[in-house]
Amino acid sequence: MSALALILAHRGYRVTGSDLRESQALRHLQSLGVRIFHHQGAATIELICQDVNEPPLLVVSTAIPDTNPELQAARERNLPIWHRSDILASLIASQPSIVVAGSHGKTTTSTLITTLLAAAGEDPVAVVGGVIPYYKSNGHAGEGRLLVAEADESDGTLVKFRAELAVVMNLELDHTDHYSHLGILIRTMQQFTGGCRTLLANYDDLILRHHLQASAWWSTCTSFGVDYACLPAKLDGNCTVAEVFEQGLSCGHIIVPLPGLHNLSNVTAAIAACRLVGLPMERILSGLSQLQSPKRRFDFRGIWQGRLIVDDYAHHPSEVRATLSMARMMVRSGRSPLPISPGRLLVVFQPHRYSRTSRFLTDFADAFTEADILLLAPVYSAGEIPVEGASSERLGAVVKERYPKLPVVVAEDLSQLVTLVQEYSVHGDLVLAMGAGDVNSLWARLMSLEETEKCPPLLVA
Repeated sequence: MSALALILAHRGYRVTGSDLRESQALRHLQSLGVRIFHHQGAATIELICQDVNEPPLLVVSTAIPDTNPELQAARERNLPIWHRSDILASLIASQPSIVVAGSHGKTTTSTLITTLLAAAGEDPVAVVGGVIPYYKSNGHAGEGRLLVAEADESDGTLVKFRAELAVVMNLELDHTDHYSHLGILIRTMQQFTGGCRTLLANYDDLILRHHLQASAWWSTCTSFGVDYACLPAKLDGNCTVAEVFEQGLSCGHIIVPLPGLHNLSNVTAAIAACRLVGLPMERILSGLSQLQSPKRRFDFRGIWQGRLIVDDYAHHPSEVRATLSMARMMVRSGRSPLPISPGRLLVVFQPHRYSRTSRFLTDFADAFTEADILLLAPVYSAGEIPVEGASSERLGAVVKERYPKLPVVVAEDLSQLVTLVQEYSVHGDLVLAMGAGDVNSLWARLMSLEETEKCPPLLVA
């Protein structure tokens, strides 16, 4: 939402919004003249209507419930109401666009494509679900000919997008609150890609190969029968050396500054996408050194009492498994982008949504095999009502049943989680906090604890 507000403000629209929490994104919007309310009530709509000559257009996301007082007030006034996907669809249709979809890797790949285009001087418009390090924002109102957008499949609204180039990373059942089975998700993705001019897809994903008719394919496993490939020659915890192929012909070796096979696939997709929109290979490869993951994707926060604290957004079993595999490679190889080499892997995981936890309970348990210690936070509900058996206690029990040698501790709340990190971690540990909820506050909580410990005791005479 903030990325859309940024672009509309840059294009001369008068933008007002509300958010209950302060953030850097809001402060940036305010510097652009966007009016921000830090409360949500019917009075906000009244104030906005009094301040304009024409009825304002209200834009909402799927996360806004029907009970929201601003939404109710807008309906009572018969104001036009659009979903955020309608605004994004309009932007996508207004210029040649690259739209990235799929179950995993969307934010990272959108960020990588944006970065490669920016490094090549293309100055793209960008609407991404995470902070792009190159721009220090989740949106950029570029003046170039291309727009890069992340297409979220969680609510099915991506079928509205008509892209010049669709990039589909992979497909796996998720968002079980919206999709009861994989077949519905496949049909949704087919509908989306059917409305796009060109489709670039991941050849290594069997579901995509069976159900999508791509214009071009990429792979990290083979250079035969695909249009683009990056085959790993050397893997460690710091980077990947790979050989690049286009139409089966080698373009030489590259150094990918992001470790992990999943990141190599993301980079391959980004290279292929930039080629398909007309960038020369030399210009693309020259920008590889500037690639960085978006915020909350293996995001190093700092060193706390000798522990390396990393924040990651992984909240699906496949994402957890890929991130832990990369982290374990850092421990084993002794090489990583971190300032010190980690000795053990202490995983802090916060399940996201009861529906997802219930559906993938065993898959989550099997995803933690690379951890040395597992600490579980309570489920982050994201507005869902509790589901019987979908709890961190139940997840912990399943992990213990399947992997009795893996130490597992369940916290009652985030405050106790901080205490558990203190108790179970040691100097040199990589403490990896994973989840899409508020577990990303772990670093701030640890630092706050350190500041509290520095305060001298109060003496009372």
